[in-house]
Amino acid sequence: MNIVVDGYNICYKTTGTGDKTVVILQGWGTDLGVYDSVAGVIDGSRYRVIQFDFPGFGGSDEPKEPWDVDGFADFFCRFMEVMQVKQATLIGHSYGGRVIIKLAARESIPFEITNIILIDSAGVLPVRTTAQKWKIRKYKILKKFLNMKLIYAMFPEVIDDWRSRQGSADYRNATPMMRQCMVKAINEDLTELLPKIRQEVLLIWGDQDTATPIRDAHIMEEKIPNCGLAVIPGTGHFSFLEKPAQFRGIMEAYLK
Repeated sequence: MNIVVDGYNICYKTTGTGDKTVVILQGWGTDLGVYDSVAGVIDGSRYRVIQFDFPGFGGSDEPKEPWDVDGFADFFCRFMEVMQVKQATLIGHSYGGRVIIKLAARESIPFEITNIILIDSAGVLPVRTTAQKWKIRKYKILKKFLNMKLIYAMFPEVIDDWRSRQGSADYRNATPMMRQCMVKAINEDLTELLPKIRQEVLLIWGDQDTATPIRDAHIMEEKIPNCGLAVIPGTGHFSFLEKPAQFRGIMEAYLK
């Protein structure tokens, strides 16, 4: 299904007929269908589950300007208003967790967050080793050099090939607009916002996650006042897909 929010055509779907609402906020570069298995473990007789694609994700229109995390949080508030949701449980995977942290830390929003589930959430800035810092420094120096008009005019094909191989897979696969949004997101540390979260929070994490390592989960567990952590051993950044039975068990026990 589609709905227009602030002029953006947004893809979404709902399942379940319950009188309570759950909204799933997606990870970077995914589409809403990735979270069908998450929606599937939620009791549809008790909950209505909303899945949607953020602007620039899946089948939704791309932002007209590069948004930071607050921009996506502002959009989500408008989405909830258009969907007429006044109260909801929020589930966020990866980037979706960033947006939820921003929302939960605000003084006021136009709907009530009853509780939160963060799955392999982003938001904590990674600790870089000396080697990683040096690699980033070399990259910036080389990028500045190759961006010189004279140098590019001499070796355009070589430079274009080098550019196409830089950054993560998510970055390389993104459009120029979404790359700008991504850079704004990954350079922002939300750690200082964690103590401001007033809702009950369940963290679900894969202990082999390399995108948002288990270290991040322990930091969140320590700093969020009312928080618990469930670890799914042997899983990575998509823990809910890698061991669905264990994920289902955790979700069913919590939502009861």
